[in-house]
Amino acid sequence: MNLRNLFILTLFFLTLFSCDTKKEETTIVDWSVVHDFYVDNLDTTITLLNDLDTLHIQSANNQKVFKKIRTTFKQCEPYVSYLNPKSGHKVNGPALPIFRENSGKLLDPIGLQKLEESIFLGDTEIKDFAANINVTKGILSTVKKEVVYYKVNAKRFFIATHQQLLRIISFSMAGFDTPVSEWGISEAKISLESLLFVYQNSIQKIIIDKNPILDKELIQNLKSAINFIKPNVNFKQFDRFSYIRDYINPITRAWVKVKKESNLWEASGVYPFNLEAPTFFENDSWNVNHFASPKNQNSTKAQIQLGQKLFNDVNISKGGKLSCVSCHNPKKAYADGLQFSKDNTGKLLSRNSPTLVNSIFQKAFFWDGKSGNLNEQISNVFANDKEFNVTVHQFSDEILVDTTYVNLFKKAYGKVPKSNHDIVRAIASYVGTLNGFNSKFDKNIRGEENTYTASEKNGFNLFMGKALCATCHFMPLTNGTVPPFFTDTEKEAIGVAKTFKNKEIDNDLGYYNAYNQEYHKRMFKTPTIRNIALTAPYMHNGAYNTLEQVLDFYNKGGGAGLGFDAPNQTLPFDALNLSEQEIKDIIAFMKTLTDVPEDKVY
Repeated sequence: MNLRNLFILTLFFLTLFSCDTKKEETTIVDWSVVHDFYVDNLDTTITLLNDLDTLHIQSANNQKVFKKIRTTFKQCEPYVSYLNPKSGHKVNGPALPIFRENSGKLLDPIGLQKLEESIFLGDTEIKDFAANINVTKGILSTVKKEVVYYKVNAKRFFIATHQQLLRIISFSMAGFDTPVSEWGISEAKISLESLLFVYQNSIQKIIIDKNPILDKELIQNLKSAINFIKPNVNFKQFDRFSYIRDYINPITRAWVKVKKESNLWEASGVYPFNLEAPTFFENDSWNVNHFASPKNQNSTKAQIQLGQKLFNDVNISKGGKLSCVSCHNPKKAYADGLQFSKDNTGKLLSRNSPTLVNSIFQKAFFWDGKSGNLNEQISNVFANDKEFNVTVHQFSDEILVDTTYVNLFKKAYGKVPKSNHDIVRAIASYVGTLNGFNSKFDKNIRGEENTYTASEKNGFNLFMGKALCATCHFMPLTNGTVPPFFTDTEKEAIGVAKTFKNKEIDNDLGYYNAYNQEYHKRMFKTPTIRNIALTAPYMHNGAYNTLEQVLDFYNKGGGAGLGFDAPNQTLPFDALNLSEQEIKDIIAFMKTLTDVPEDKVY
């Protein structure tokens, strides 16, 4: 080797070593302060639970201590709930009984929201209050072992933070965490202050070195959002629309850039949200693969194209009487506009057909939630003797009369199937594309347009606040699939009437039929309200023809408020006391959620 080549080779290795050393130095992060912050606040939460007075449940002291508990828990919640989502939900989930499907047992509600009810509303026995404290402490003490053992790293930090930012929008703004005390707005401030602290004590130096302007942007956005809340903690009067658009969205945009700029971790795997989306209101904010059946993840264009053709073909049903489009017409927002859909003999079925737009973003299908994913739902339609009336194990050669299917099946799955399994998969692939997040609401909340009227804006704020709509129809999806993990879709018992006249309760028992559990009587899945302006009539039984009738039902306190026998109602019995104008405003907002995807040819 001559001297020139030796010099070049030596220079190459020196440069390579220098680059590696520099990369290693800039990517080393001391996470200890952040980890200690989470552990210390979890410790304090457990300790403060001991300070609750079990003899004087509704004392001023208990309210004061509980406020501290809520504060310290919110500060450790990102990491606690990231490491153990089930325990995090138990501690901070709704104060409702928990049903164990494997044992058939119904467990009493536990956790902070149940403690809140006891402290602020009463009606709790001393022994039950003490038991709840002990169970909650036990759960947190068990989780603490995980929090201590699993040290913070870049992946855990970024995912946990992303989840907490979503909680601010979905839970804090809606008061989901604190339905009685209405501390949600002030708790949003606590979450943002915690983010500011953990950022400044972990990766800030890296961002300052790489992009000081970005660092200033994030800090300024966080401080502005925190300062906005300080004088504006009134739950009913808080301007959520402006706050999310002008304060939270700038934070998420900056945070996505910070993650990328840090170069500490690149997302891999399947998450419910897109970690690269600048806000939670983008067309691509949600990951279809998280919600789809494992067999339907990463569907190909060929599979979607096949599914679209099958979706419109009556030959997939016995006797060629029905197709998917029979009940889910693109011209009717993928519903059918009927109170009850028709079966394969033309007779009425027992329930209303919901829209398929954004239906993929659920973990329960059918009104009673009996199917866990879209493939199961479609398979049940095939097997139902009143609908397609064929099993998934059958395959009818009748559809092959259309010879284009042979090529479509081969392109999609490499063969012409011998059962309907691939047909189900293909239809599910197509339905998974029927999504729309580009409504007037989305464009305005993203700041792309400034076309919202005062009525629409007030309607959103009422929907998220006083009217309590968003405590079941979670933002941004507006369905009952629970953020930020999106592993479960809520079912609610609200006491729907048989007809819009509200004279008697509907006799459809819903989810009860799955386990014959009294608590589940008349319990149904919470659907999306996106495109609600196009999908009348409403409710599982199509009882209400207009949104005015729907809002009137809720305003009166649901079935219990109407005087029906609904002891298991999960909706508050009390009237909402919405004025006529407030009802008009909420409806105006809901009409801005319209965005039906184009019925394009794949």
